[in-house]
Amino acid sequence: MTRIEVPTPHGPARAELHFAEEGRAALLLGHGAGGGTEAPDLVAVTRAATSAGVHVALVEQPYRVAGRKAPAPARQLDTAWLTVAEDLGQRWFAELPLIFGGRSSGARVACRTAEEGTASAVLCLAFPLHPPGRPEKSRQAELDGVDLPVLVVQGERDSFGQSTPTHSREVVLVAGDHSLKADSDAVSRAVSEWLGRILRLLD
Repeated sequence: MTRIEVPTPHGPARAELHFAEEGRAALLLGHGAGGGTEAPDLVAVTRAATSAGVHVALVEQPYRVAGRKAPAPARQLDTAWLTVAEDLGQRWFAELPLIFGGRSSGARVACRTAEEGTASAVLCLAFPLHPPGRPEKSRQAELDGVDLPVLVVQGERDSFGQSTPTHSREVVLVAGDHSLKADSDAVSRAVSEWLGRILRLLD
């Protein structure tokens, strides 16, 4: 595991790099709005991905690196993410397909930046479809705007809503709530199986 800092227009970001023995792609994972890269689902997915032959970069946004708890505005999050993705793609993962992903807020960032960042696929852990109890504040457009293979792993009791599958979007429901802590094995299995299919598509 390697930790690096990446300068962005909004301050330094951090990336924790976990390398697979024979990396065939790289998965960039962002954290939730109020949490860090040590979230249980991110840890489980990192293990699953490296076992599947995919390098992983756990990306910490500049506001977290600076010690702030309140998330930055969406535009700043997206700009910092794209800066990190470009840096990692050039310095560490040259010529490898990049998969964007993250949990909750990080999943939203991954969706919004997938096209500009030339991602090959998107992994959404606990995508927050709407604020709890506010279905009229839907973020469905962010998911629908991704014209790539997408996997959404969602807790069956997630108060932030549940996504629906489409021709390019798979949705896997697992036990638990928005934290995805109740069944890490189920999260790992879903991601491992999906990554296997994505790697076959990319070969």
